[in-house]
Amino acid sequence: MPGIALIELIPGDFMKKLLIVAALALPVIACADMTPTQQRALTGTAIGAGGGAVIGAIGGNAGLGAGIGAGAGLLGGLLVDQSRRSQDRAFHEGYAAGRRRGPSSPPR
Repeated sequence: MPGIALIELIPGDFMKKLLIVAALALPVIACADMTPTQQRALTGTAIGAGGGAVIGAIGGNAGLGAGIGAGAGLLGGLLVDQSRRSQDRAFHEGYAAGRRRGPSSPPR
């Protein structure tokens, strides 16, 4: 089983392995019952906080960088969501218009 082989590669005792597996599985489980908007906002926030913490650590204040990055990431995630919903809406409107028009005749 591939999952068991992966766990065996992790050094340390059983409790450490269990915590690592739980930490890797938690984000997947947490997003399962979220709307696409919530998922995009959370993803943007997490990426922004991580990037902000790295940049903040270079500047000397990782916490402030993470906070600013989280805010910027949340805004970015919501903008991506708005764009995606607009694309989906345009697709469905175009599809519905094509269905109303009916099948086209083949070119001659």
